[in-house]
Amino acid sequence: MSIDIKKSSAINLTVMVASLGYFVDIFDLQLFNIISKKSIEGIGILDKVLIDQYDYTLFLWQMGGMLLGGVFWGIVGDKVGRKNILFGSILLYSVANIANAFVGNMFQYSLVRFIAGFGLAGELGAAITLVSEIMHRTKRGYGTMVVVCMGALGAVAAVLIKNADVSWFGLQNWQTMYIIGGMLGLLLLLLRMGTFESGMFDQVKQNTSVQKGNFFMLFQNKERLKKYLACIAIGLPVWFCIGILVKFADKFAMSNGTIQGTVDISYCIMYAYVGLSAGDLFSGLLSQWFKSRKKVVFYFFVATVVTCIAFLQWKNLSPNLLYFFCFLIGTSTGYWALFVTMAAEQFGTNIRATVASTVPNFVRGAVIPITLSFKALETSVGNIYAAYIVGTVCMLISFGALALLKDSFGNELDYVELS
Repeated sequence: MSIDIKKSSAINLTVMVASLGYFVDIFDLQLFNIISKKSIEGIGILDKVLIDQYDYTLFLWQMGGMLLGGVFWGIVGDKVGRKNILFGSILLYSVANIANAFVGNMFQYSLVRFIAGFGLAGELGAAITLVSEIMHRTKRGYGTMVVVCMGALGAVAAVLIKNADVSWFGLQNWQTMYIIGGMLGLLLLLLRMGTFESGMFDQVKQNTSVQKGNFFMLFQNKERLKKYLACIAIGLPVWFCIGILVKFADKFAMSNGTIQGTVDISYCIMYAYVGLSAGDLFSGLLSQWFKSRKKVVFYFFVATVVTCIAFLQWKNLSPNLLYFFCFLIGTSTGYWALFVTMAAEQFGTNIRATVASTVPNFVRGAVIPITLSFKALETSVGNIYAAYIVGTVCMLISFGALALLKDSFGNELDYVELS
């Protein structure tokens, strides 16, 4: 009994630490969106056109780091362990965020954002893989639900701390914010000493005949590749909604006729992530109740379609009503935990971390072509119709991808993929 209690406590600690790790991950990821323009001004660039241009350039550098980092950390997780990603990734992006506070020009800023993105890429995949492998197969949905619910609140914390206008030692607010993000990550490393490695990984590690962390295995088998691409595709609506509808919410509000006051985009982000946290809680509980991942994701797809149409059609939006719509958009796309869990449950132990790390980061990276497509269409048809077109394409791809995947609830994960 005492051994069971000790094991249960270790599992709970590991879930908590993974949750806090993702909290810091989202804190830092959204921190850049919230303070990027102020930070560009802070290093001496005051031209509005240049600020907008550099803001997008820095975003691309960060996402480029995340795309490469997702592959790197996934391979590391399958070769040397899930726990090692949890340590290595957060150490890298914590140090990068502290360095970010002291950049003096755009070259330095771009380099640091690339490094930060590279580090940020490892957190979620490692957390979901580790939690999925240490919990009972019919209960793991609760663990991954807690991880992502807690993580989404990191964006809320970033907005609240930013609005408190904290400044230390004569530094500007944006510099202090980067330091806070870095220090949170370094403090978290102390908690991670109590986590333990996945037993499934330890068993596979001893088997020298099994290929581990071979990213190209995903492309060597037609069925495996189809599953992998489908896992990526079902996440597209999340980043269409966050990367287009929420990021440009003030512009959509202007097109629909905001009737009073001004829109604070940081509040749009905050309310969207409160919604994401609520949605992940509901989707996780529903998947356990229905004993199905696929059915719940389908319901959330439908809710996303309805919410997006309502948002784009609603006229005379007030700022408060706009924030409420951002909350609804976040809630309807709050299947992020299920989406990454489904990806982890579709593949064997020897490439599971690779899949769980690359899938969400490729979805995040998809915001680049999604945004470019939206911007290209916006000039000819306006932002409302551009959002309809891009959003429809994303949703159709996602519905088709979901149909291709088998439901993974309760899947046995103790197996390996053969080359």
